[in-house]
Amino acid sequence: MLRVNHRIQIPFTEFDFSFSRSGGPGGQNVNKVNSKVTLRWNIAKSATLPGDVRERFVQKHRRRITIDGEFVMHSERYRDQGRNVADCLEKLRELLLEVAVAPKMRKVTKPTKGSKERRLKEKRAVSERKVRRRKPGFDD
Repeated sequence: MLRVNHRIQIPFTEFDFSFSRSGGPGGQNVNKVNSKVTLRWNIAKSATLPGDVRERFVQKHRRRITIDGEFVMHSERYRDQGRNVADCLEKLRELLLEVAVAPKMRKVTKPTKGSKERRLKEKRAVSERKVRRRKPGFDD
């Protein structure tokens, strides 16, 4: 079972792993061993994922979700399957943690009177500084 937090726990039966040959270092061994892991998870049919978390996850990672509603992820960081499977699950766990808590809504506020005055005072000071840099004209 993939434990994301106390609220989200996904059984491994919902995940579909496939293995293929990986690129990168490994010498002659890389041509014989299927160490690249592809994780497929049908997020649309997942019964264990809360609805609000599912919506945020789909919204944030829609480019990784197929038309059929499957989330697809690859890992070929390591030279053996077991570590790549664990890497895929850890990546998925981190992605789910990002969307597990709803973001706080920003309260719309207005600038204070003091901040407006400070901004205008600073603008006047910059303007005066630039005026003093000019060469004197005919009217001076």
